[in-house]
Amino acid sequence: MAVDNQKGTLWPNQRELLLLKKAARDLRFLLERGYKRKTAIAFVGNHYQLSKALRHMLFRAVMPRDVARSRRSKRVWLREIEGEDVLVDGYNCFITLESAIRELPVIRCDDGFIRDVSGIFRRFRPGSRTLSAWQMMEGVFRRHRPGYIRVFLDAPYSKSGTFCRRVNSWLKEAGLKGECVLSRKSERLLARSSAIKITADSVIIDHSQRVFDLTGHIITRLLRLRPLTF
Repeated sequence: MAVDNQKGTLWPNQRELLLLKKAARDLRFLLERGYKRKTAIAFVGNHYQLSKALRHMLFRAVMPRDVARSRRSKRVWLREIEGEDVLVDGYNCFITLESAIRELPVIRCDDGFIRDVSGIFRRFRPGSRTLSAWQMMEGVFRRHRPGYIRVFLDAPYSKSGTFCRRVNSWLKEAGLKGECVLSRKSERLLARSSAIKITADSVIIDHSQRVFDLTGHIITRLLRLRPLTF
């Protein structure tokens, strides 16, 4: 695998990408026939002798056809956020964008959403690239101004309170109507609302009617990166 020179994160080399394509094909076959996801990934991972990182990529990217079709049907166009209330899955967006800024692997998944494979989750800490990530999001919001923006952050994450105050300052400085909200159950709150969700989180998508893949838009249109596909 090719190694990222900053954090040792791995991109598949040509041989591994070929194995991923074959494994993804077999995994889709098994999922369509009702095999449990973890069992199927373990089977194809063992068969092709895939590393843990490559299995994680499969887990993020591959899903049954009906699930992918359902999620695709919920995606909205960029212009549809104009004048609408939007709920931003804060950590999901920041983590994905920071991975892309660092040129770490991102994947175009079967459902059309673009996801990172960093596996950071609660280990995320705002850093030098966080402002850059926000500035790209802000640029989109300024050009296609929503009616109101609520950025949800998970309270259990370290320093979420400080980060939330920073996001509130950024919104105010940009002249955008909105607020940052801390919640211990942000995933549940996001899922319940009928507003447009800005996320690539599978659970939230499955419980939503309208979703915009903001980070995917930025990655492909602004950063002009080519996500992995297999």
